[in-house]
Amino acid sequence: MRSIRPAAGTTRPAVRRYAALGLLLAGSLVALTACASADAETGENTVADGGEALAVGVFLPGSTSDTGFMESAYLGYQRLEEDLGDEVDLSFVEEVAAADYEQTLVRFASTSDLVISVGGQTDADLRKVAPQFPDVKFVEIGGPSDAEPLDNLAYYDPQQAEAEYLSGAVAALSSESGTIGFIGGVELPAIVNASVAFANGAEAAVPGTEVVTPQYLGDFNDPAKAKQAAAANFGVGVDVVGQIVNLGKQGIEQAAQDADAHMIGGPIPGECADDSPYVGYVRTDIGTEVEYAVQSVLDGTWEAAQVPFGLTSDLGGTEFVLCTDDAETVAALDEVTTSLAGGEVAPY
Repeated sequence: MRSIRPAAGTTRPAVRRYAALGLLLAGSLVALTACASADAETGENTVADGGEALAVGVFLPGSTSDTGFMESAYLGYQRLEEDLGDEVDLSFVEEVAAADYEQTLVRFASTSDLVISVGGQTDADLRKVAPQFPDVKFVEIGGPSDAEPLDNLAYYDPQQAEAEYLSGAVAALSSESGTIGFIGGVELPAIVNASVAFANGAEAAVPGTEVVTPQYLGDFNDPAKAKQAAAANFGVGVDVVGQIVNLGKQGIEQAAQDADAHMIGGPIPGECADDSPYVGYVRTDIGTEVEYAVQSVLDGTWEAAQVPFGLTSDLGGTEFVLCTDDAETVAALDEVTTSLAGGEVAPY
């Protein structure tokens, strides 16, 4: 399998890797390493039995070690490597500056049968690039839930609002001050909807809970901004913060520890330690969506459609991990989850 990283716009030094045959992508994409065998003259990747593998490019604008959406997606990528290594030729790119999104997508589309782009922040560039490559299938994970799919562009919706409805409920149940807050990365429609769902979940679990005005950082991966926003929340009486950021969680965690306050983690659950500021973790499995995209192309069921995941979908991908066994809290979360999953309430 191949890993591709851009030379320009990265947040860490570019890593040069070369395949056995010295294949190299010029420009903003540095190098690739391939585990599928390659024909020395044509450069085409083939599987061991002589059949052509499905070429899949996964675009991760953030870091694969962010304990957030990018890492969750990458875990699905790794499962594909293990489970379908003889059927797919996988490559990914991580840590790309916004100015380089379009160029990166074009390079992927030039060499792939399927391009999977993770994050609604890539939507505008993706809608520019997809029509230029009508024979390539594209999937955007986490884009606008009301976006109109193109002929070759599908939208997979993690329904973050469902997860944040549960997050808001747990924040309210865990709060001693009765005041909670929410911090988001980029102010995208999906993130704004999630912040509304967070407040609605809090009200459903503990009526009268005060939710301060949500803060949006303009960046999912800036711990300094996230720490500042969290400290501002804790400074006005907030004692539990919900969030949708990636690397920014490091800053929120530090602010929570400094203020002896708490936060909601996710989308990858961590440990529930006694000295941890986490009261629970949203688990949103973006990797499931990466796997679904690849499998649907392989079995011929891929559609250019809006595909929902989460509690109200049979495709799953969402749950909440509590860091307490308090009977009342467990029962209250179960009640909120059941009402949401059953369609009795809408998250926003």
